[in-house]
Amino acid sequence: MNPDAIRESVRRVLHAIAPEADLDSVGPGTDFRAELDLDSMDFLRFITGLHAELGVEVPEADYRKLGTLDGCVSYLAARAPAAGTP
Repeated sequence: MNPDAIRESVRRVLHAIAPEADLDSVGPGTDFRAELDLDSMDFLRFITGLHAELGVEVPEADYRKLGTLDGCVSYLAARAPAAGTP
């Protein structure tokens, strides 16, 4: 999966959790948990949404790696199944 597609998936999942948030104001290195005021349950829903959308299991030990848009893209690109993979 390419980085642009992953970035759009991350934004879609974030929008589902925080529909009122201005995602355009979240920079690639911004801690969006703080910027969007996501609590721990919101973040868990975010992780679950990424799994549903991209098929990537994220162990709890790796949650901190997904706190920024760039962090998400980097982490998920390395683990997302290739297109056409069952």
